[in-house]
Amino acid sequence: MTGLIAILRGVTPAEVVGVGRALADAGVTTIEVPLNSPDPFTSVRLLADELGERCAIGAGTVLAVEDVERARAAGARMVVAPNCDRAVVSAAVAAGLTPYPGVATPTEAFAAIGAGARLLKVFPAETVGISGVRAWRAVLPPDVGLVPVGGVDVSNLAAWAAAGVAGVGLGSGLYRPGDTAEAVGARARELCRIWEEAVGRDAGGPVAGVRNA
Repeated sequence: MTGLIAILRGVTPAEVVGVGRALADAGVTTIEVPLNSPDPFTSVRLLADELGERCAIGAGTVLAVEDVERARAAGARMVVAPNCDRAVVSAAVAAGLTPYPGVATPTEAFAAIGAGARLLKVFPAETVGISGVRAWRAVLPPDVGLVPVGGVDVSNLAAWAAAGVAGVGLGSGLYRPGDTAEAVGARARELCRIWEEAVGRDAGGPVAGVRNA
């Protein structure tokens, strides 16, 4: 199980620990720093050092094999991508990290599975839609989890959960550059409440089980 993934696109090293603590305190235990953020590997390292025992920290927008190793060296436990690059997926698996390749079609989903992924980032989720995810769920292996990203917020989180997804990625609906840790924490608590009511489990998911989710 994955639960809620906080996507901190645009976060800076100066603010990342405060925001990360607020998320963890609210119940979000999976945090992603996209690589198109300022000095992202420093932010990953700071989060891993501060929250690594409480949270699974990951790198996002990972487009190249060499960045998989940089993410691992910084303390990441997962790598997330907007696309399905079999080489990146294979490198992540070989490094002991959990890959979340981005898929938008069943063909891409099965290609990612063939490369070793067991958790798939459905992106953009708004385009695939809840009905599309339900259709995919009927044909994908039962141990493969779907994680919609893109347009998921308080208005539709419960509906996504009802579709049987393993988790969701939360971007601008949770964090925007410059937001205070207090504001992010308040949003996170509300999103966790919605998720927990919808699926009946902890919002963040079991941290120890991230690798084998």
